[in-house]
Amino acid sequence: MQSRNIFLIFRRELLDQLRDRRTLFTIAVLPVLLYPIMGVAMMQILQFRREHATRVLVVGAENLPKKPPLATKENRFHPDLATESEAQLLPIETESIENWNKICEGKDAATISEHLRSRNCDAAIIVTPELASALKPDSETSPTLPIYWSSASDRSVVARQRIERVLERWHNQVVCMRLAQKSVSPATIQPFTLAQAQSTNVAKKGQDKAAMWAKLLPFVVFVWALTGAFYPAIDLCAGEKERGTLETLLSSPALRGEIVWGKMLTIMTFSLATSLLNLLSLGSTGLFLISRVASDSASPLASLGAPPLLPMAWLVLAMIPLSAMFSALSLAIAAFARSSKEGQYYLMPLLLVMLPLMMLPLMPAVQLDLGTSLIPVTGLMLLLKSFIEGQYYTALPFVLPVFAVTAACCGLAIRWAIDQFNNESVLFRESEQWGIGIWLRSLVRERKETPGVGEALMCGLLILFIRFFAGMLAKPIENPADMLAATAIQLIAFVLTPAIIMAVILTRSPLSTLQLRKPHWSALGMAGLLAIIIHPAAIAFSSWVSRTYPPSPVMVAELTRLSEKFNSLQLLPLLLALAVAPAICEELAFRGFILSGLRHTGRKWTAILVSSVFFGAAHGILQQSISATVLGMVLAYITIQSGSIFPAMLYHLIHNSFAVSRDRILESIGESDLLAKIVQVEGGKFGEYQPLIVAASAILTVAILNWFRVQRHGKVREEWIQETLDRSSSAPAPAGT
Repeated sequence: MQSRNIFLIFRRELLDQLRDRRTLFTIAVLPVLLYPIMGVAMMQILQFRREHATRVLVVGAENLPKKPPLATKENRFHPDLATESEAQLLPIETESIENWNKICEGKDAATISEHLRSRNCDAAIIVTPELASALKPDSETSPTLPIYWSSASDRSVVARQRIERVLERWHNQVVCMRLAQKSVSPATIQPFTLAQAQSTNVAKKGQDKAAMWAKLLPFVVFVWALTGAFYPAIDLCAGEKERGTLETLLSSPALRGEIVWGKMLTIMTFSLATSLLNLLSLGSTGLFLISRVASDSASPLASLGAPPLLPMAWLVLAMIPLSAMFSALSLAIAAFARSSKEGQYYLMPLLLVMLPLMMLPLMPAVQLDLGTSLIPVTGLMLLLKSFIEGQYYTALPFVLPVFAVTAACCGLAIRWAIDQFNNESVLFRESEQWGIGIWLRSLVRERKETPGVGEALMCGLLILFIRFFAGMLAKPIENPADMLAATAIQLIAFVLTPAIIMAVILTRSPLSTLQLRKPHWSALGMAGLLAIIIHPAAIAFSSWVSRTYPPSPVMVAELTRLSEKFNSLQLLPLLLALAVAPAICEELAFRGFILSGLRHTGRKWTAILVSSVFFGAAHGILQQSISATVLGMVLAYITIQSGSIFPAMLYHLIHNSFAVSRDRILESIGESDLLAKIVQVEGGKFGEYQPLIVAASAILTVAILNWFRVQRHGKVREEWIQETLDRSSSAPAPAGT
């Protein structure tokens, strides 16, 4: 790969993009004008902001006590209960209790609402004679003070809030009056008060502003970085297809990787330019416009001010790897598009994936730790937030994990983009008429020996879709035996059945599709041995996942309750429902149909990773999904190397059987010195295995997996090799080689 070719392609694509007025408007003009326009519009809108009066109907005002007074003769709340401005916003209408009872007593809510509208009131309070008697000093009763309001009306909601504040003050006056009549100090029931004037803010100067900008700046800049990368990517791929210039570029002496790097650097340039111009525009708006709005102390922007300079520098530094990742992803996705119009449709799925990762750091409960630092985009935003807030010592331990994950995502995205440009069927897809009927008929008419990549992905998404809605609609089951039966039925109906039906309908060889081939006896033996050997390492990994992503106390309590219920059952039903059924159903679906279809990507590890992600996502709990994804990678590797699904079934059966029966086996052995050297026992509960056992388990696991690597078992192994060779030979060689 020559840097000169990359620079020439980068220069060519950059000049072409700079000649496009639409690109220049999106990248340069729109960010510069957007925030000042929003600031001016906000200033204009704030001029119309004012509070409106809400009328309250006081029913039975004649029953109110003279001391402490609630209202005055001028139909206003007493000055001791409401300030002048509050009293003006809460005018009073009165009505006798007899008239109210005649119209509204025993009637439905619609009648009361209509009566309030006829009196032009937003809420009502009812002062009954019983309440008047209860307010006497010697009364022992405590009746309620009814308030009628409507949640369907904003004015009524505001009226209720204002009334409750006034009545709370009146309530305190009544209490103080009773205490005084009984010669009891009010401090008896109110030992201290919370006054806003006595609270002390210990934040350093500027930290409050930095905390607000720390949430806003990364989100805005990251969204614009993604947007600024996607639209140039569409033009550089789908636009060149429409203009007919892509073939000329591909026939040049440059390698496909050099073309991808040149285009990606162009997209990255525009992504950085978009985010930086947005950052500068947002900063200048905060400096010149927000400062003017902030002169109004009632404005919510009064304490915001302009963004500090140091956070801007951190954002610029973080944008470099993030723009590279967004640019590579956008380039790979845009390569699918046949036209610019079609390419714009692909922006929405990418945004749907990225937006939750960008919004997660905005939640107050999400903090920077090892678990969140390993989440792409989210970890980088949390790291930036900590830097902007000045929490350097807290953030420094997580710098390496965050940038390692970001670099890994960049590398994978660039690799994917290069693969897309090496695939002629992706670059030169022709437009075709599409319809559901045509598509379904073609699936059956043109079916092959094994499913394609699209059919495998469709099967995985269908399983996740069915299991999600089945879980939402399922009723809670308390009987543990019924829970086991429901688990087995769900596996058969929602996991196995879709895979079997799709294998029969969409393929010509269901047995080959589901990998139902006779394995070599040594592969079965080594798979069973691996399931036993790997167990200490698997337990240690699951414990690490639980420590990194701690489950909620509610989830822990629920899992403990389920475990206690299952422990009351016989071992055989547990093994049938939680070991045998998953080993058959999940393997035929994920290592059978899905893995068999994904092999047509021509890349073994891509198929292993994607099928394992589907397998992990099928387990609803996050901690279990992570462990299941790693387990799925081991199972998929065994299936590919052995050429049969039966070794993976045996492994899955033994693995789940150990998970179900481990504690029972250890309890039957009883506590001993030998057992303590193998398993850690804390408070009578069996935890992880001892570190030496875990290390030995990991070493032997690698050795057994290496044994599978060097073996040549079965037809599928040969098909994988031939598929890779065919894909490599079909890729066109660059001109001049």
